[in-house]
Amino acid sequence: MRKFLVFAFLFLFASPAGAATLEGVTMPDTMQVGGKSLVLNGMGVRKKFVVKVYVAGLYLPSKMNSSEKVLAGDTERGLDMHFLHDVEKAKMCKAWYDGLKNNSPAKEAALKAQFDTLCSYMSDMAEGDKMTFTYVPGQGTTVSVRGKEKGTIAGKDFADAMFSCWIGPNPPGADFKQGLLGG
Repeated sequence: MRKFLVFAFLFLFASPAGAATLEGVTMPDTMQVGGKSLVLNGMGVRKKFVVKVYVAGLYLPSKMNSSEKVLAGDTERGLDMHFLHDVEKAKMCKAWYDGLKNNSPAKEAALKAQFDTLCSYMSDMAEGDKMTFTYVPGQGTTVSVRGKEKGTIAGKDFADAMFSCWIGPNPPGADFKQGLLGG
């Protein structure tokens, strides 16, 4: 009986094998995208002033610490966002448009319609909600909100601009970008 209790205690309080945790959010070491297994490249916490808004995990075919290499490759990618704080749809859309302008200014006009579509997929997010973005070459970027697929936006240009919002030259914080890139 004692062995059983010890085993049960260890089982209940052990972290899942092959997982990483940041700010109380645990993400698995792998994600399936387009039939391929991607590895958790890194995790970061998005802060706005002193508020911790969400934890994100970037998934890639293999570990990379260069945003230029990530964006240059036309391979599967994934990003999970776990919200730590409530965020209104309008604020998320503003952040998307700001991210496009600040990280892909040469493509801003050409990609505005795709970012409009992305914003149409957004909704108010509450603490504990999750969004997932997956890119598959030749298919596009699929957006899921609270586990429900909202749609797929075609094009590598769109995927690069969207992922640049997190790992581009002007991310929502140097520490956040560094975390996603495994630093």
